[in-house]
Amino acid sequence: MPLFTIGYEGMRIDDFLDKMQQEKIKLVVDVRALPLSRKRGFSKTALAAALTQVGIRYAHRVALGTPKPIRARYKHDHDFAALRVEFEKYLAHQTLSLQQLVELVRDTRACLLCFEADPALCHRSLVADAAMALGAPPATHL
Repeated sequence: MPLFTIGYEGMRIDDFLDKMQQEKIKLVVDVRALPLSRKRGFSKTALAAALTQVGIRYAHRVALGTPKPIRARYKHDHDFAALRVEFEKYLAHQTLSLQQLVELVRDTRACLLCFEADPALCHRSLVADAAMALGAPPATHL
């Protein structure tokens, strides 16, 4: 069973929920450090409630989000290669959180959630790769 990832950039909450149902997702794992959004329906409480209404569980893993100093640098320089280096250093110290993620997603159809539409420019891909190194299935980006 693959581990899915998705970025909700450009999506409406209804479209996101439809996509999760089409893919038969049973668990959405939010890997944003700050699960807040200006997009209606994507802040933690509203998102969890909307997912629950359609029978999908929600989990937030703050330790797998991009720390504020790394986000601030990326916001300034838009250098994803530099973000990758810094975030991978950070992830190297998050083994327990990654192992917990692997356990959480091992036997369920799960999807990692972040904002950026392009997985090549999102830390969720790095989280998925690190989780795969610890036994999670390969990621399929939606």
